[in-house]
Amino acid sequence: MTARTTAATDPRSRTDGLGWVTRAVFGDERVALTVGAPPPPGHRAVARYAVVPSLDRARFLLPLGAPRATAASLLAYNALRPPKVRAVRAALGVLARVGAVDLAPFPRLTVSLPDPVAADEALLAGRLGAALGVPSVLAACGVRPPDPNHKPTLQLFAPDGRALGYAKIGWNGATRALVTNEAAALRELPAVTGAPDHPAAPRLLAETTAAGQVVALVEPLPPDVRGVSAGEPPRIAALLAVARRGRPPAPPRPLAASAFLGRLAAEAECAATGTPDGARAVAAVAALTDRHGGTAVEFGHWHGDWVPWNLGVHAGRLVAWDWEHSGPDVPLGFDLAHDAFQRALVLRGEPAAAAARAVDAHLERYGAELGLAPATGRLVADAYLLEMWLRTWRLADAGAGWNAALHPALLDVIEKRHSGRPISPAGDV
Repeated sequence: MTARTTAATDPRSRTDGLGWVTRAVFGDERVALTVGAPPPPGHRAVARYAVVPSLDRARFLLPLGAPRATAASLLAYNALRPPKVRAVRAALGVLARVGAVDLAPFPRLTVSLPDPVAADEALLAGRLGAALGVPSVLAACGVRPPDPNHKPTLQLFAPDGRALGYAKIGWNGATRALVTNEAAALRELPAVTGAPDHPAAPRLLAETTAAGQVVALVEPLPPDVRGVSAGEPPRIAALLAVARRGRPPAPPRPLAASAFLGRLAAEAECAATGTPDGARAVAAVAALTDRHGGTAVEFGHWHGDWVPWNLGVHAGRLVAWDWEHSGPDVPLGFDLAHDAFQRALVLRGEPAAAAARAVDAHLERYGAELGLAPATGRLVADAYLLEMWLRTWRLADAGAGWNAALHPALLDVIEKRHSGRPISPAGDV
């Protein structure tokens, strides 16, 4: 019998976020997990965690045994977090520094291995520590409700509290694709981040695959990085630098002759074979071609998720992270459109129709600074919205499920835009 089947207190059998996260982080069958119980016979404890605040409301797996690392896992990048979360973490961090968290009444999770098995063989944190050349690594992990679009993330620390890196775990088709794409993007970025105005980005430290998982280990952010205010205007020079990667502006090309439009058409055809709404996407690509096919636009890279919560400032320089949707050969202005769309959808809780109008307003206000004429701005807005629905389909097709905020509402918005009918604030004609 495996350790998992003999440990009655193993949280991996749970159906909540704690079960989901522990299955992802401690997936090796040789690893035993016990809560409030000693390791099974023949096993030795290799790590201990406080489950904060409780088993049924778990939000954090907090490493124990090294107070400075425990404190660092609570305090690192606290300035980037919402005020309420920041306050709770700050209070716990003060306690952790003096070792008081070890005495707090949180449930204790013990990780153990059979005596002959090495930690760097069976534990993800151990393997990542070996990749870094650090013999002793402590890992902290946030706990979220199970979600096929979310990726468990380990924060790695040395016993003295030094941040060593962040490990994203791709565990299903959707998240594996995102982690793989981000790793590829980060491998390329060091060659371009020295370009004027290009944001800094964390380096890729390692990439591993095992047991159906893809894991990317990313360099920690600078410890004193500060978040970008949601009220700041867009940083146009940085957007241009990301799009052009240190190269001169590319000559505009007609949309109809672009590889970008060919990709949209191919993806829409794939969607049509898997979902009834895919046929609507095929029609939307045809309408986009009819409406904008002759319009010339500059193509380049984009970050893919350019939003305030993925941006910060360090030493006067912009820093950008979470490059998992990054890609080449999209119309210049996509990151500007995405910034407006997500601010409306996520920060203000507006429906897809209102978020689409926010894209139009953002491009009308700032598009000229990117060199976009009014006709080109309309192309960018329409193409971006279709790109976003196809992203939603790609994630759903890979097992992440449909984003209810975008499907089918975004297809409705796209069709109404192409038909020329006005969209009301509620999204109706």
